[in-house]
Amino acid sequence: MKASQFFVSTLKEAPADAEVVSHRLMTRAGLIKKLGAGIYTYMPMGLRVIRKVEAIVREEMNRAGAVECTMPVVQPAELWQETGRFEKMGPELLRIQDRHGRDFIVQPTSEEVVTDIARQELRSYKQLPKNFYQIQTKFRDERRPRFGLMRGREFIMKDAYSFDRDPAGAQASYQAMAQAYRRIFDRFGLKYRAVAADSGAIGGDLSEEFQVIAATGEDAIVYCPDSDYAANMEKAEAAAPAGPRPAPAQARTLTPTPGKATCADVAALLGVPLSSTVKSLVLATDVLNDAGEPAGVQVWLLLLRGDHDMNEIKVSKVPGLDAGFRFATVPEIEEHFGAKPGYLGPLDLKKPVKIVADREVAVMADWICGANQVDHHITGVNWGRDLPEPRAVADLRNVVAGDRSPDGRGELAIERGIEVGHVFYLGTKYSKAMGATFLNEDGKPAFFEMGCYGIGVTRLPAAAIEQNHDERGIIWPDAIAPFTVVLCPIGMDRSETVKAAAEQLHMDLLAAGVDVLLDDRGERPGAMFADWELIGVPHRVVLSERGLKEGQVEYQHRRDTAATKVAAADILSFVKEKLAA
Repeated sequence: MKASQFFVSTLKEAPADAEVVSHRLMTRAGLIKKLGAGIYTYMPMGLRVIRKVEAIVREEMNRAGAVECTMPVVQPAELWQETGRFEKMGPELLRIQDRHGRDFIVQPTSEEVVTDIARQELRSYKQLPKNFYQIQTKFRDERRPRFGLMRGREFIMKDAYSFDRDPAGAQASYQAMAQAYRRIFDRFGLKYRAVAADSGAIGGDLSEEFQVIAATGEDAIVYCPDSDYAANMEKAEAAAPAGPRPAPAQARTLTPTPGKATCADVAALLGVPLSSTVKSLVLATDVLNDAGEPAGVQVWLLLLRGDHDMNEIKVSKVPGLDAGFRFATVPEIEEHFGAKPGYLGPLDLKKPVKIVADREVAVMADWICGANQVDHHITGVNWGRDLPEPRAVADLRNVVAGDRSPDGRGELAIERGIEVGHVFYLGTKYSKAMGATFLNEDGKPAFFEMGCYGIGVTRLPAAAIEQNHDERGIIWPDAIAPFTVVLCPIGMDRSETVKAAAEQLHMDLLAAGVDVLLDDRGERPGAMFADWELIGVPHRVVLSERGLKEGQVEYQHRRDTAATKVAAADILSFVKEKLAA
């Protein structure tokens, strides 16, 4: 490819709304162009990256036995109403109507459509297992699209769906996909982690996320450097404290804390560690009568150590809160505690509440909590003496660096990541909802056991840039660079020697199967080099008349600080060796 035949369009400045590195650099390098909020045109340079991502994904999916199809972007609402997701999914699901007033959706994912295919086409256990996948445009109506392709509304995704006859087969399909994903991300040349995850709105039990490691990542990844344990923050277990609870050593005391409404302020006032305080979080669940109508409110008090944060996903799994909860209103809090937020605690309540203690709090002694009186806290609080032993104890908190690993093999560490892939074992969640069955070996109908597997095709290049960039621009891994090698001839429009050498090397590299671009635009060296450093092509060869007279050209990898002189006669084999390495 020659640059004069391609489209190279770089910018000196990033748009004002570009908040993260990938958004700034993708726009400046001419990879994407904004059309609307969260909606981008993939320009020729960016599309080459996306096509390379797709090719690797497609090769490994085919290798793993998955079969490609393409499902419609616009789907009838009836399928989504069968599973209840038409109502449940909320405003992120774009709902539209046709000219006849019939409801449709713009797909964010395709569980319903592929399950409909299975219930029509897969009639016998002899046709199983089967795995259908697509690489297709998706749309999620994000409330606040931002960060370019990291959180856009329209995007390209690879989604796959496996169908099996029993849980053992489904788990085998899941493991095959999990291994295929590891091969895919290995080939991308990115640093990543596969972490245990919560299944969220998709549903199911077994679940892993694939996270590209980047300091700017939105997700916190928890791992143990001394073992294979890894999970996202939502899923990471806070191991139960070791050892018995200490015996009480302090008397219960009502202590003035004027104007100190946070645990941190109380700890500072009293000169004690923040870890000796207990924070009170008040939730509410709506109580329904036998007819399904509202019949009251149940108030819950969650107790966490003052230096810990609540994990909403873990809380949503507590019995009684697993059907949905909300934070209690101020009137509800005052009705049950007799005080405003900031001074709440489990003692001297006006009305009973359901108390759930975090594992850490359940083994604390002589702790400090709100007194349910403004400007007062209680010190020296102890279970069993000052209030009953906690009836409900659960893991309610986010882990922190230094916590014991749940596998008992070291301490936890935390780093940031960007989710680019997710694998789920769904079970019969969708097949039961849609009546999708096949005839089993005994001649009886059985529900399909399903798995779901996604990769963010257009998010991945953005994640790669967040991990690989410097002050000059992008640094692409070879596998997904828009071009692997760029030839930069200096004065090609003025020197027949340079032109002939550049074109010959260009043809030789093409013949060797190298994805190479010849910059024949006649740009000044500084401008030409700046463009390709911004775009991030990993391998650059510079040809000049002076160098050719000396029998040399210059090679420089995008990460190198200086060029290496190479004999012109050896440059073809030199570049091939670099690419092979």
